[in-house]
Amino acid sequence: MRRRAFLSWASIGWAMSRVPAVFTAFLAACQGEKTTASGLQKVGTIADLDQKGFLKLDSPSPIAVVRNPADPKSLLAVNPTCTHQGCLVEWKAERKSYVCPCHGAVYGADGSVQKEPATKSLAKYEASLEGQDVVVKL
Repeated sequence: MRRRAFLSWASIGWAMSRVPAVFTAFLAACQGEKTTASGLQKVGTIADLDQKGFLKLDSPSPIAVVRNPADPKSLLAVNPTCTHQGCLVEWKAERKSYVCPCHGAVYGADGSVQKEPATKSLAKYEASLEGQDVVVKL
């Protein structure tokens, strides 16, 4: 292979390795997802949280936010991906817990395991308010 051909192929390979990051950023911009000036991910508004009882964002990273049942003035945020087999758990307000629709694992509002088959807690995030926006630090 000649030097020029090699450099051409190497350049194409390098450019293609950058496509996933550029494509992900493009999709996030198209979907209207916003990060705040401080780099936090906006999940919704406090009005939406109070109306629905929970907030959920599917991308770029799954996030679920609820009010803390023990202290309704604070927020709890978790990654709603079940640690047992990767299904997305659902918030059940009447139980104040997340339930996996695939295998019945139950997690507390803070992501802690309440019922197996899951043995590992959901990943937790720091959630707060910026004005009327609910934001999460990923």
